[in-house]
Amino acid sequence: MKRREFMTLVGGAAAMPFAAHAQSKPSAVIDEALQAAVARKDVAGVVGMAADRKGIIYQGAFGVADIPSAQPMKVDTIFRIASMTKAVTSTALMQLVEQGKVALEDPLGKYFPAEFAKPMLFESFDGATGNYKLRPATKTVTILHILTHTSGLGYGFTDPTTRDFNPRPGEDYPIVPLIFEPGERWLYSTSTDWVGRVVEKVSGQPLETYFHEHIFVPLGMNDTTYFVPKEKESRLVSVDLRGADGTITKDPNQPATSGFTPIGGGGLVSTASDYLRFTRALLNGGELDGARILSAGTVALMEQNHIGNAGVPAIKTAIPSRSDDFSFIADGRDKWGLAFLITTDSVPGKRAAGSLSWGGIYNTYYWLDPTRGITGTIMMQFLPFADRKALALYDSFERGVYQIADASR
Repeated sequence: MKRREFMTLVGGAAAMPFAAHAQSKPSAVIDEALQAAVARKDVAGVVGMAADRKGIIYQGAFGVADIPSAQPMKVDTIFRIASMTKAVTSTALMQLVEQGKVALEDPLGKYFPAEFAKPMLFESFDGATGNYKLRPATKTVTILHILTHTSGLGYGFTDPTTRDFNPRPGEDYPIVPLIFEPGERWLYSTSTDWVGRVVEKVSGQPLETYFHEHIFVPLGMNDTTYFVPKEKESRLVSVDLRGADGTITKDPNQPATSGFTPIGGGGLVSTASDYLRFTRALLNGGELDGARILSAGTVALMEQNHIGNAGVPAIKTAIPSRSDDFSFIADGRDKWGLAFLITTDSVPGKRAAGSLSWGGIYNTYYWLDPTRGITGTIMMQFLPFADRKALALYDSFERGVYQIADASR
């Protein structure tokens, strides 16, 4: 087999330019880590990009975007970014807060009275029988609560009560009852879906239109959307599954690319380049290349801890096929801002304390480090979320990015 053929199979066509200069470039450590993960079949394909406040400091694509066809992964491959949508949705709402159209202390019931004027709350729930007892919540769900996942709402894969709740015959609830009183603690949830609905109600525009006009066009995010245009479908990566034996195969049930209702908590597709433009704008206080999407003061507000003494717990999954345990969180120590996880402790060789991050269920991840002035994203495309090998590759990628940053000083 010729060397080029071997490199294409192992690392994708995009690996060739990096491999040729592996010994002379600081980026070699990242190239080798990503390429090795593909060679071990830890992942089918991966794209990584990183930047400092001046511009791009790393980009690389390795492996394949589709296993059966062996379509090479490229830097402009389009990924389903799932919950990385949440930061975009929260940014949109904060634009409306800046304009005085929404206040963080507003009751959510002001906008959706049928669901949140008098929400019910679980007093007890028996997972074995499904029996439950409800009572009215005594506290009000606010805009701040839905921005910080402290609303009392849950997700089926993060909370077994939300997953298993089935109303008794004759009973009807506009929302699944709250798991706890609003503001009492943090639980990753459908809260950002409601953030998106507030954006739509207040702006009078569908999310797709609002995002396009107020975030994507200003920042030049030309490949970020809810619905994949026909002419770009060939660039869309396939979603894979890791089997019980550790192998990765293409999911026979690919997510829809159109015909669904956009929600604030997920659903966008994007490229590593596009999403990095978004995080670079936040890293630079809300502005990139002359386009401003938020004031520096608003970005600073979003970066602050807004859950007080509560901590973000390392959640145990309720649906293992969808997600592994949230082991990437410093259990109970990390905090949450108005869109992001906040890293409480500096990590040697990686991000500084106060860094912001999150990811998407198909193993796409990003972080912003305001202290060091570094941001990066790594995109894979398979389930379950928080896969151990995906997190290990994320760790290697981030460490490599900081080596590049240190070498450029």
